[in-house]
Amino acid sequence: MAYTLQNDFLTVTIEPKGAEITSIINNHTGQEYNWQADPAVWKRHAPVLFPIVGALKDDQYTYAGQTYHMTQHGFARDREFTAENVSATAISFVLTDDEQTHQQYPFAFKLTLTYTLENNAVSVNYNVINPDTQAPLYFGIGGHPGFNVPLTDDTEFDDYYLEFKPRKSRVTIPLKAGEGIDYVHRTLAATDVNQQLSHALFKNDAIIYELKGQTIFSIRSEKTRHGVEVTIPDAPFLGVWSPYPTTGDFVCIEPWWGIADPIDADGDLTRKLGINRLEPGAVFDHSYSIAIF
Repeated sequence: MAYTLQNDFLTVTIEPKGAEITSIINNHTGQEYNWQADPAVWKRHAPVLFPIVGALKDDQYTYAGQTYHMTQHGFARDREFTAENVSATAISFVLTDDEQTHQQYPFAFKLTLTYTLENNAVSVNYNVINPDTQAPLYFGIGGHPGFNVPLTDDTEFDDYYLEFKPRKSRVTIPLKAGEGIDYVHRTLAATDVNQQLSHALFKNDAIIYELKGQTIFSIRSEKTRHGVEVTIPDAPFLGVWSPYPTTGDFVCIEPWWGIADPIDADGDLTRKLGINRLEPGAVFDHSYSIAIF
């Protein structure tokens, strides 16, 4: 059963499977902002990435002398979450480890996603608890929300641009499809100016940035007042993606606390680039927000 949050500005629908947002509607215009998961292009709306972000080298990793297999972005997006603390404008979804998760991920964990409406924005909170009394918890986590582009019938994909705030250059990390990230050859990207959208912009897969401090990332157009603004207080990485050469009318803005394996990764989870280590009893608590206008 899907759950619906609503206030004066927004109606947001979330499915317990994957704790995934499936709809973000502007109540004043009836406009849908969330990608509607055309299976011919991309069958998801806004998956939660846990316990890894991106792909592992050879889809496997080692921990404590054992090798485990896990596919891209982890298993949370395909698991059923339990809804808790349901109200008109907020809801939490909980996922914990079990025998099935232990087959590919030998850690105890409690993952809670909380969605809260605040005027014209939905806040997304990730809370991870390590319930183990002895062993640390290693994980990555992130968002993958897809937003409709164009947002109006009288505009096209190429009429929109990407905008960063604050306006400053940021490090970009090349991604070699099927191989991993080429971290050695990261360079500066001109994120101090707007980036015009085109489908060919994503010919090399996702565009990945390193972030420092709060970043506000927007999808805008000079031809309409409608757009999306994602505020990311402290994520270390950001992915921006739209499919290519099969194309779809959407762009994903992805705050990441984790990243895909580098080309030269040795597979040891404890040394994985961008991995989070949570000590026994410790809590990871981070958020981002999506505003529509």
